[in-house]
Amino acid sequence: MNDLITGIGIAFGLILTADPEVIDITARTLAITCSSTLISVVVALPLGAAIAFRDFPGKRTVISIIQTLYALPTVVVGLLCFMVLSRSGPLGYLGWMFTPNGMIFGQTVLILPITAGLVITALQSVSPGITDTIRSLGASRLQFLRSHVREARFAIMAAVIVGFSRAISEVGTAIMIGGNIKGHTRVLTTAISLQTSMGNFSLSLALGIILLVIALVINLLLGLVQNR
Repeated sequence: MNDLITGIGIAFGLILTADPEVIDITARTLAITCSSTLISVVVALPLGAAIAFRDFPGKRTVISIIQTLYALPTVVVGLLCFMVLSRSGPLGYLGWMFTPNGMIFGQTVLILPITAGLVITALQSVSPGITDTIRSLGASRLQFLRSHVREARFAIMAAVIVGFSRAISEVGTAIMIGGNIKGHTRVLTTAISLQTSMGNFSLSLALGIILLVIALVINLLLGLVQNR
């Protein structure tokens, strides 16, 4: 109980005094998370549309596999990305290991199945009458996709919120790919893990509270945009 009260006090102190290290970690956390979320959505929209609106053998199996990957463990993603981005890996020439770019790559791989699966569900929920009307008007592929995205925008916004929440809270990929390097790849979740391993529970709790506040604020803002 004392750790909880102390942690809350430290959290408010760090926020009110704008602690430089906390600000740096928080800014890096938001930059990496927002980048991975944006990339995943940009990829998920055309991919989800291609799966949702086309009939092909094994379509249901593909959708089931995507939905199964919702629960993909972060350490497994971290391991796979490590193998891909390491010097001996196929993308080792990029030099992304232990860099923010590598962390963005890992988070994108982690949340892409979630955003793609939710986008597929959102697009399939559009009324068939609207789909037939759009097709009868001779819409191009881009116009067809744009119209359906507009109709399903609320559900797609929910996919963005879920993807962002998953990315900002993950720790396995961030540690394995980023290395938790101070001033370079350290984010809130890895900082919490480090402080906990050092027995500094009050500071860990304070950083956790800051992470929860950030996630709450971002989700409230996205929810406000969705409602409007």
